[in-house]
Amino acid sequence: MAPDSRFGDYDQHLFQEGRHFHLYDKLGAHITSDGTCFAVWAPNAETVSVIGDFNGWRPGAHILQPVRSTGIWTGFIPGIAAGALYKYHMRTRQGGSVEKADPCGFLHEAPPRTASVTHTFLHIWNDAEWMHARGAANGLASPWSVYEVHLGSWRRGDGNRLLGYRELAAPLTDYVRDMGFTHVEFMPLTEHPFYGSWGYQTTGYFAPSARFGSPEDLMYLIDSLHQAGIGVILDWVPAHFPNDAHGLAVFDGTCIYEHADPRQGFHPEWQSGVFNYGRTEVREFLTSSALFWLTRYHIDALRVDGVASMLYLDYARAPGEWVPNQYGGRENLDAVHFLRVLNEQVYREHPDVQTIAEESTAWPMVSRPTDVGGLGFGMKWNMGWMHDTLTYFARDPLYRRYHQNDLTFSMVYAYHENYMLPLSHDEVVYGKGSLIGRMPGDEWQRMANLRLLFGYMYAHPGKKLMFMGGEFAQWQEWNHDQSLDWHLLAQPAHENMRRWVRALCHFYRKTPALYEDDFSPEGFAWIDQSDHDQSVLVFLRKDRSGGMVLAVANFTPVPRHSYRIGVPTGGVWREHMNSDHVQFGGSGVGNAGALASESLPMHGHANSLALSLPPLAIVLLQPEAIWHAGS
Repeated sequence: MAPDSRFGDYDQHLFQEGRHFHLYDKLGAHITSDGTCFAVWAPNAETVSVIGDFNGWRPGAHILQPVRSTGIWTGFIPGIAAGALYKYHMRTRQGGSVEKADPCGFLHEAPPRTASVTHTFLHIWNDAEWMHARGAANGLASPWSVYEVHLGSWRRGDGNRLLGYRELAAPLTDYVRDMGFTHVEFMPLTEHPFYGSWGYQTTGYFAPSARFGSPEDLMYLIDSLHQAGIGVILDWVPAHFPNDAHGLAVFDGTCIYEHADPRQGFHPEWQSGVFNYGRTEVREFLTSSALFWLTRYHIDALRVDGVASMLYLDYARAPGEWVPNQYGGRENLDAVHFLRVLNEQVYREHPDVQTIAEESTAWPMVSRPTDVGGLGFGMKWNMGWMHDTLTYFARDPLYRRYHQNDLTFSMVYAYHENYMLPLSHDEVVYGKGSLIGRMPGDEWQRMANLRLLFGYMYAHPGKKLMFMGGEFAQWQEWNHDQSLDWHLLAQPAHENMRRWVRALCHFYRKTPALYEDDFSPEGFAWIDQSDHDQSVLVFLRKDRSGGMVLAVANFTPVPRHSYRIGVPTGGVWREHMNSDHVQFGGSGVGNAGALASESLPMHGHANSLALSLPPLAIVLLQPEAIWHAGS
């Protein structure tokens, strides 16, 4: 078999130093004008050969050659074009053999088949306008109203058929654009053998799932969203990988991607392998994967899954089931180093994207730069806000007066990190039920509570994320094997909820006070957080140009009239949003569109408003004109 010269001296130098972050350009299968170059990292294999439908799957027919001491094997097979099925056959030093899919393959067969497929990217991008300006749309001072989507269950075809990337492009783009969401976050689209893992058990770190079509089909979907001005976030899983025989586990007969010691290399909660972040080759592989999606697929942000499981050596482990670090602690220092390297490289090459950590503990400075000791992420999911807020909303309003701290506590730590507020898929699975199902009261009160929850989230500091189906109050728990219950929109209560979320998204996007200073104390001020007895919260959101939004939330079903609130400026205050408006299914209590302040001191301000607070509702007001005494 002819040698492959693609992995030259400079590549070898970078790889052995741990600085080769574009392995997707060198490893895997690369089609040329007269054949295909193959390259794979298998440092402990005795021999490596390419097997496939072109050689009858015969080991030894096309043997790869080792590249010095790198552990990489390469070779060129003439006549192999796009669409060929292949795997790597490796004879192990123990005398056995393994057959593996290509870790850097660009395409694999649709599960349950497991071969890799040679592929050349053919998509011509039409999103130049978005790519040129996306730095502003993806900035931390920009609005982020994220719609989280599981592609296999957002919408299905006749007979419960999975729809493909290309089929979903138009309806998903149109829906998200109409609703006013700024970004779509896809649960993992990387290839995964078990559909029920929702993509979080990844085998193809450089390949989109073939269940939904080709790489070009996914590019078409992303392109469609970009052309509509919608950013795309991809869930990415560097924390663990499944133990399927064709995957990364015991890849060349030895543990090269994972630790050999199960106390370090096996995840007891997910029954999966744990990456060995201490190996430079593993860090290069994962960083290359992240950069691949950002570069080749124009992804705008990576939501990094399971960061907490990476950071702690004892995560989900009992005493004696984990190995302390060199200082005797529980921190995974290799994972910390990897995450810092990852984020530094991502922002170095793509300063107009974001990385977002799903990190559920109080690990410090997750979203702070590495040069000040942080992990370097752009944002972090605020799991504490999610837990406390949903716990509060599940309570009977009669008892909420005793638990107001569940809501106000989030502001104690709101600026420790750059937070995203998630109402994600994790909150509507494993018996938790739907969001609407967790609200107390009769059906009207449940709908009112959910409108209040969404309004409160959009007024609270932090970027926003909502899982599909929540926007129209789907009753049943999310089921990955079927479509969302779109038929519910024929019922007024559910259509009214969708209208409320749509109105929220559009108002949010055009109101800088609600997003510009999410991560700075200058963007927020309490007016009154102490009215426990009536379960009312009042606060201001502020932008950098003097604009402001007054948020007043009544967490009980009791309307409150002539409720006086101090305001920082006199004049007319217009009620722009009211979750109790009849068009959203509410009772219609409100403030007739606008009201004038009075020169009556309240809450430390010289002027105040006497508001009508609707039941189980939030109102958002803005000053319209400065009022002067005697005018």
